[in-house]
Amino acid sequence: MTKRDYYEVLGVGRDASEADLKKTYRQLALKYHPDKNPDNKEAEDKFKEASEAYEVLRDPEKRRIYDQYGHAGLKGQGFKGFEDIFSSFGDIFSDFFGAGGQHQTGADLRLDLSISFIESATGVNREVEISKHGECKICRGSGCKPGSSPRSCSTCRGTGQVIRTQGFFSMSSTCPQCRGAGQTITDPCKTCHGEGRVLEKKKISVSIPAGVDEGSRLRLRGEGESGPQGIPPGDLYVFIHVEAHEFFHREGYDIYARMPITFSQAALGAEIEIPLLDGKTKTISIPAGIQSNESHRIQGAGIPHLRGHGRGDQIIQFVVETPKKLSKRQKELLQELAEIDGKPVKEILKGFFQKLVP
Repeated sequence: MTKRDYYEVLGVGRDASEADLKKTYRQLALKYHPDKNPDNKEAEDKFKEASEAYEVLRDPEKRRIYDQYGHAGLKGQGFKGFEDIFSSFGDIFSDFFGAGGQHQTGADLRLDLSISFIESATGVNREVEISKHGECKICRGSGCKPGSSPRSCSTCRGTGQVIRTQGFFSMSSTCPQCRGAGQTITDPCKTCHGEGRVLEKKKISVSIPAGVDEGSRLRLRGEGESGPQGIPPGDLYVFIHVEAHEFFHREGYDIYARMPITFSQAALGAEIEIPLLDGKTKTISIPAGIQSNESHRIQGAGIPHLRGHGRGDQIIQFVVETPKKLSKRQKELLQELAEIDGKPVKEILKGFFQKLVP
């Protein structure tokens, strides 16, 4: 059976944001969920189809592979069963069914990081410094004055969630009284004023794998903002920006480079050295009579695949340069060559204009 396009399954465009994907998936999951459609095979299949599409498109790397190669690029990555669906998309299903509890985390952070073209191809470790809220060392994140303890929130009874019934479903939301912490503080820590966190500067090592491209996103779990009163920290998302290179440019996993050669090299053939990504050079032979824009492919000399299987190629595009200044001797030799060809320059131009004018 042919699989439908994942974007078509979710009813979104190929430029859909993460928020758009989540919103449409929530609607489909709510409509076709097995608990709402018992013994309905068609609804179950549609629920699985929507979940599979969302599982791929919400993951930046899987989405990039799918956008480039379609379903074929994702072979071998089996779809998860129902239990794994609920585990992976717990934030969505807890909203549906009130399976709340203290699952809240602190805010996620974003960091934009620029690297060189060569670093994107070879990988690099970068140490960055960010300002964020971290755990208070005095109260160890509890928000309580040392020696005192928090009390269970009377509004949510310690769950961090308040539940309200809406038709068929019980909907849960963050408790407004304790802000999801599940507890309240009567004797706050003087250092953090009961927040359980303080503003700090932290140095973080970011390991950037070989093969990243402009716009690639790395996720550092637990390096975001610490939540109030002991709520676990969110994540840090690092967005990669790749600086342009004066010689190379990238298309997929292949790299391209324009190599100027002289007229004599093009006419007679030559051996030239080509710079590679790793800083080394490779000698290649140019066949006699090569023309501008003809190319030579060096297999396996391109960008490493992020998934760790092989790498792209390096394509050299030759550009025959015409000299702008000629010595007297060079002019004589070229004129002699034109006469040997039997096509003096003036006659060639004359014939060209005769073709233009009827």
